Amino acid sequence: MKVVNRLKPASKTLVFAACLAVAGACSPIVKNHGYVPPPEDLAKIKVGVDTRESVEETIGAPSSSGLVRDSGYYYVASRIRTSGPRRPEVVARELVAISFDQRGVVRNIERFGLEDGYVIVLDRRVTDSNVEDKGFLRQLLGNIGNFNPANIPGASN
Repeated sequence: MKVVNRLKPASKTLVFAACLAVAGACSPIVKNHGYVPPPEDLAKIKVGVDTRESVEETIGAPSSSGLVRDSGYYYVASRIRTSGPRRPEVVARELVAISFDQRGVVRNIERFGLEDGYVIVLDRRVTDSNVEDKGFLRQLLGNIGNFNPANIPGASN
């Protein structure tokens, strides 16, 4: 007698769907963030003629502007790819910087890509405290003798 082990059609569908789910989980996910105006819209802006208001009317207000008041508009767009459990990778970044003079007239329009950028190491200016090395009891006992009642507000001499 011949025994044949066959899967039912519903089981085949289930196995096929599971294989598709596993394959789909490994495919990269690409997300776009931000907005950069297209070149044809930027061509409408005339250096030395247009103002902040006309730039906003032509291409819209930026999501971020200069740190120094009235320095410029910055339009940034990024494309980030994530594949499975790996760290997300920035595959494209574009920045359009529109700078203005003191009168609010367009002084310059610049476009930068990811290839134009470089890594900037941030220097965090944090004051080190002496608290890190000491436990709670050591801090508490270390303040004995440093207490002066005259420093309490409202205390009479």
